[in-house]
Amino acid sequence: MTKRLMDLLLVLVALPVVLPVLAVTYLFVRVKLGSPVYFGQERGGYKGRHFKLWKFRSMTEARDSEGRLKSDAERLTPFGRKLRATSLDELPSLWNVIKGDMSLVGPRPLLIDYLSRYSPEQMRRHDVPPGLTGWAQVNGRNSLSWDAKFAYDLWYVDHHNVALDAWILVLTVVGVVWPRGISAEGHASMPEFLGNGANRSDGPMTGGGQ
Repeated sequence: MTKRLMDLLLVLVALPVVLPVLAVTYLFVRVKLGSPVYFGQERGGYKGRHFKLWKFRSMTEARDSEGRLKSDAERLTPFGRKLRATSLDELPSLWNVIKGDMSLVGPRPLLIDYLSRYSPEQMRRHDVPPGLTGWAQVNGRNSLSWDAKFAYDLWYVDHHNVALDAWILVLTVVGVVWPRGISAEGHASMPEFLGNGANRSDGPMTGGGQ
């Protein structure tokens, strides 16, 4: 309950600053990428429950000759890269925090396809609500391997408290000013998590690392 109240209080305090930034970002996305401005995707939340995560769109709808969407790396525009680098694409996810789908701090919610691929130990990352930012995000973000990312997530599950959440939020602000680890080498964000012992560095882009 304390964590939930802190989330709502911080969002409320931040709204006077966030709302104008949301409005300006909305206009830029509308001009640069067109409609739809928002991107919604099913993610795995607390205890593995499904919810729709909302973000600003950062990619085009470019398709190949057979009508299939091109890879994330091909569809990510220079404007989209800047949007991700500043984390402005994440601002609509504050709605998920307000609704209670997410917390401000916690393991990042990943694709629902991954739920069946986790080991029982990795599945423990869902023992706390997913976060807008998290311990893995401030310790390397998408430059981390999947194993390292899950290790940070599980450390957070075992040690989380109000003071740690506050420190992660401070480090997140620093990371927005001096961004790093926005994407894995050779990818727009992260390679697909294929399951334990099956992952590869050249997996298709799914956006699951964001």
